[in-house]
Formats: sequence, C-alpha cells, structure tokens
Amino acid sequence: QVRLAESGGGLVQAGGSLRLSCAASTLGFGSYGMAWFRQAPGKEREFVAGISWKGGATYYGDSVKGRFSISRDDVQATAYLQMDSLKPEYTAVYFCAARFRATIRSMVHDSDANAWGQGTQVTVTS
Repeated sequence: QVRLAESGGGLVQAGGSLRLSCAASTLGFGSYGMAWFRQAPGKEREFVAGISWKGGATYYGDSVKGRFSISRDDVQATAYLQMDSLKPEYTAVYFCAARFRATIRSMVHDSDANAWGQGTQVTVTS
C-alpha cells in the first residue's frame, strides 16, 4: 500500500503562487497514476489535476486549466502541483491520491483512488 504525504500548503494572496508536493513511500511509484483533489468548507471533494502512470499525460479540472500544472518525478517518488494566479475560491484542503496504473482521466472521482494523503491547507486571501 502506497503512503502519501502532502506539503507546501499555506497562506497566499490572490494572484500569488504555491507549489504543493506529494511524497510517496513506495519503490513502485512509477506504476501509479497520481492526482490532486481539493475540498473547500461545506463542499464535496473535487478533482483538480491528474497525471498518468506511463508517459505522464496530464489532465485538469475545468476551473484550474491554464493556472495549475501537475508533474511527477519518479526518481524522487514525488508528485507536484504548481498553482499560479490563485483565487480566493481556491481556498481548500488539497489532497493527493494514487491509483495503480491509472491512465489519463481514470482518476477523477474519489472512488477511483487507491490511496490518499492527509491533505494540506491552502488559503488564498483577497
């Protein structure tokens, strides 16, 4: 079972940037598709971005296209979420998730993931 640990959250002004990291404790990290989800207070968890296990194809939720970029470093067993031009409505707890051999767009619902991190808080002030 892969274990995930997010870091990099914090407080940032609107228009600013943050980079989230998701470190995985597994030797087989390259065999996992990775994704980021977020959950704002009082709302359901929603898909943000994903990257496939082979080839690194990326896909994004409509609300973050052009602002966020997901990437992975299989040597470091870490996935990243670069967030630019942040808006106050992006305030949420951000979770990373993993699924074994997840291809593009196969991890866009909570139930698609095999493992979750504990989440990291991102707060964007206006």
